[in-house]
This record gives sequence, C-alpha cells and structure tokens, in this order.
Amino acid sequence: MKTLSHTVFLVDDDEDVCDALQMLLWAAGFAVESFPSALAFLERRDQQAVGCIVADVRMPGVSGLQLLERLAAEGERLPVVVITGHGDVSACRRAFKGGAVDFLTKPVDEQVLIEAIETGFTRLEAQRRETSEADEARALLARLTQRENEILDMVARGWMTKEIARVMGVSPRTVETHRANLAEKLGTTSVAEMVRLVLLARPTHTPP
Repeated sequence: MKTLSHTVFLVDDDEDVCDALQMLLWAAGFAVESFPSALAFLERRDQQAVGCIVADVRMPGVSGLQLLERLAAEGERLPVVVITGHGDVSACRRAFKGGAVDFLTKPVDEQVLIEAIETGFTRLEAQRRETSEADEARALLARLTQRENEILDMVARGWMTKEIARVMGVSPRTVETHRANLAEKLGTTSVAEMVRLVLLARPTHTPP
C-alpha cells in the first residue's frame, strides 16, 4: 500500500470518469482526492499537500493545461499527468512544455496511467532530495566567514592558491589556512564537492 503522502489529486468534470479512476487508483493503493474543476482544486488545495495531479484537459473555466501552467507560474512543483479525450499535437506539446509527466488520451490504459503516476512520484521524491540537499548546503555555507566565502567562490571557479593570494593581496600561506578552515567546516577537501555545495546553495550565483 502507498503511504498517505502518495495522494493522487483527480481533477475532472466528468463524474463517471472521475469515479472510475478513483476506484482504479484506490485498488492500486493510492490515496485519492477528487475535484470537479481546476478552480475547485485551486480553492481547496492544502498548500502543504504532497501528491500527483491527474487533470483532464477540457474543463469549464480553467482547463487542465491552464492549471498546469498556473501551477508552474506559482512555482508549484507537484507532478501533473494530463488526460484528454480530444488530444492533438499542439495540446501535447503545450503539456510537456509546461512540465507534464505524461499526456494520455481517453480511454486511458489503466497500467499506463498507474506507471505515469508512479513516474510523477519518483520525480517528486527527487525534488524532495534536491531541496533537502540544498538546505544542507546552505546551512554549511552559513558557517563560513565572509572571507572564507570569498575564497570558496574562487576555489569553485578553479583558481589556484597563488592566484587567490595575488587577487586578495595576502600570502599563499594565509590562503592555505583559510582553505584548511573551509575543508574543516564543509567536511571535505574535494574541490568538486565544494563546487557542488556552491551550486546547490546558490544555484543562480556566479562567483566573482
């Protein structure tokens, strides 16, 4: 059985389809919450909710594709599987451009749907790990002094000790002392690992 964190949010205005999919997903071990429209989902969703969305394309008000794009614009990273009875290349392209896990046409093959949802949860777990690693990296870098952060940036750019010393106007021995402190605080002497930590903690940061 899936845990409660493995919740599928069904968003479809066709009650019969929604009921059938809900029974299928229950049988597969998922917790399921259903919504008759994209607006209903947006109004009622818990901001802390974790799960995979299965959304129909054609719905009154906000379509499934618009829901996908709105969530992406808000920075919401819940995986979305798009289903439709009126698939076309344009809609398919738009769905994948919006970050959809898959684009399935009705009648949906049961096993294909379950596999798509599982892929969504795999993606979600990877995002969770990435977020956790980024938090850990930021915590490590927060332990550094301003001077150590400056040197770390240069190390991450591949600068050698003598280059760093020349730019900072200090002796190579002073730089080596700072690098030793860096290694102790970050728990690694590997330049590659230091670069990884910088990229995780400051993904949009470009060292000077």
